[in-house]
Amino acid sequence: MGKWRLFLILIITAVVISVLLFWLQRNKPIAVTLQQVSSGKIQRTVTNTRAGTLNACRRAKLSPSLGGQIARLPVSEGEVVKQGQILFEIWNDDLLAQRDLAQSEILASEALKLQACIQAELAQQEAKRVGKLLERGLTSDESADKAISLSHSSTAACDAATANIDISKGKLKVAQAALERTRLRAPFDGTIAEVNGELGEYVTPSPVGIQTPPAIDLIDNSCLYVSAPIDEVDAPQIRAGMTARISLDAFQKQFFEGRVRRVAPYVLDKEKQARTVDIEVDFLSDKDNSNMLPGYTADVEVIIDEHQNSLRIPTEALLEGNRVYLYDSDFDTISTTDVVTGLSNWQYTEILEGLQQGQQIVTSIDAEGLADGVAVKIKPE
Repeated sequence: MGKWRLFLILIITAVVISVLLFWLQRNKPIAVTLQQVSSGKIQRTVTNTRAGTLNACRRAKLSPSLGGQIARLPVSEGEVVKQGQILFEIWNDDLLAQRDLAQSEILASEALKLQACIQAELAQQEAKRVGKLLERGLTSDESADKAISLSHSSTAACDAATANIDISKGKLKVAQAALERTRLRAPFDGTIAEVNGELGEYVTPSPVGIQTPPAIDLIDNSCLYVSAPIDEVDAPQIRAGMTARISLDAFQKQFFEGRVRRVAPYVLDKEKQARTVDIEVDFLSDKDNSNMLPGYTADVEVIIDEHQNSLRIPTEALLEGNRVYLYDSDFDTISTTDVVTGLSNWQYTEILEGLQQGQQIVTSIDAEGLADGVAVKIKPE
C-alpha cells in the first residue's frame, strides 16, 4: 500500500511540475522589434526581374575590312585615345607606293598642263596677229586658217591637260582609300578596353555570319546607362521620361537618380526564361557615373506613382491578409489589426485605414511564438 501511495505522489508531482513549466514558458515575454507608424513619401515602383547591366553609350568593336599582317599597333589596353587616332595598321607598303605614285602623277600632270596652256596662249596671240595681217591683205587665207586651227587645238590640249590633273587626283583618292582600309582609326574619344593581336600576326576579317573577336574594343566611359529586363506584366506601366532609381552591387547602399530613356518596342522571349521587355535608364548627373565601369551589375526601380506625407509602415511588418501586430504599451502585449493599404514597395507600404500615426507595430514578425494577445518585450536596438 505504501508503494502505491509513493508512486501516486510521484505522478502528481510530475504533473504539477509540467503544468508549472508550461505556464511559465507560456507567459514568458517574446523579444520583438517595434517601429512607429509615421508619415512620409511613399512610392509604387517596378523593378527588373533579372540583373541589369551598366553599358557605355558608345562602344565600338573594331575589326579590319581586309586581311593582312599587323605592322603597327601603337595603342595598348587601358590607353585613352582621341577621335581619328590610328589604333591598328596592316602591312601596306605596296599601297603606300601606289599613293606616292599617284602624287607624282599629279605633279607631272600639272607640269604638262602648264606647258600646254602656255602653248595655247601663244597660239591664240599668233592667231590674233595673223588675223590683223589678213585684214590688211598682208597674208593669205590659208595662213590665217592654220593659225586659227593651231590656236583651237592648243586650247583643247590645255583643257585636256587640266582634265588629266583631275584624273590624277582621283587616282590619289583611290590609293588613299585603299590605304585607309588597312588602318583602324578611333571613331570617337574613348578608352581601349581590349586588344586582340600582336605585331607580326596575321588577321582576317570575320566571315559572313560568323562572329570573331574584334581587333580593338573601344569604349566611351564618359556616358553610361543601365539596361534592365522588366517583366512583361509590368512593362505597360513604364514610359520614357519616368523617374527611376539605380543601384549597383559595386556601390552598396548607394542609390543614383535616373530617368527612363527607352522602352523596347518588343517582348524578349528566351528559352527557359520569363518573357521580359528591356528598358534603358540614364543617370541624371554625369558626376554619378564618373567612377563606374561598363559591365557592372545594376538594378533599377521605376517610380510609377508617388504620394507625399502619407501614413506608412515598413513593408516587412505586413502580415498575410493585410494585418499587423499592434503593440499595447499598457499591458506589453500585441494584437492583430486589419489595415487597408495603398501604394507599396519593398521598403514602405501606405496605410489608408486601420492605424494612426505614433502607434507602434512589430517589425520582427518572424519571431517564434507571436500570436494575438502574447506578452512581448522590446528588443534593444
